[in-house]
Amino acid sequence: MAALAAPTAATLWAWTPSGDDVQARVEAIARARGTTVLRPDEVPSQLADAVIAIEDERFYQHHGIDSLGLGRAILYDVTNACLCQGGSTITQQLVKAVYLGGSDRGYNKLEAMVLALKVERLLTKRQILALYLSEITTGFGRYGVAAAACAYFHSPLERLTLGQYALLAGVTQAPSVYDPTVNPDLAQQRRAQVLAQMVSERYISSAQADAANAEPVLSEGAGC
Repeated sequence: MAALAAPTAATLWAWTPSGDDVQARVEAIARARGTTVLRPDEVPSQLADAVIAIEDERFYQHHGIDSLGLGRAILYDVTNACLCQGGSTITQQLVKAVYLGGSDRGYNKLEAMVLALKVERLLTKRQILALYLSEITTGFGRYGVAAAACAYFHSPLERLTLGQYALLAGVTQAPSVYDPTVNPDLAQQRRAQVLAQMVSERYISSAQADAANAEPVLSEGAGC
């Protein structure tokens, strides 16, 4: 297997893009959508914690591919005879959207892994997270967490509460399902899952999670 895998990996490395234009690609996508690209220092720390806790708990430890998460996802899918868990890291999700048209099925899955390794060699974790949060789908025709903050809470991203950051982090997995303007009950349940995971990963205390869970799902801010 190793003898077969090595040439395949070398071929993929040679034939996939270098990854050095990922920033430019995200900026081009943002211009086409009429959105903006976040700088790393514009990503609130609590939002970063929430996204990492619920989507990629070993984000700061891996180099683009989470072998533990991937192995767990494969085992779950085989056991349950489904394609239920992808095991993709935040970096893989970024390159999937930017280079692969949103698909990570079949050969594209392998490409996403290689591209993720390349991007991790070029960008810092904070840069990767900022790009990811700038281009992700957050609702019906809406992209990026900044636009979602205005749409859901009528406040700029930097002024949100812990509960609101947790909700934003949870929406991205299935925007049409967890959009609080459409399904507030499901959005509230998802927010609770994110907060529980943040407690588990020791980003926040149980008391902080309880206070955030008591917040209204939607609220009126001062405006964006």
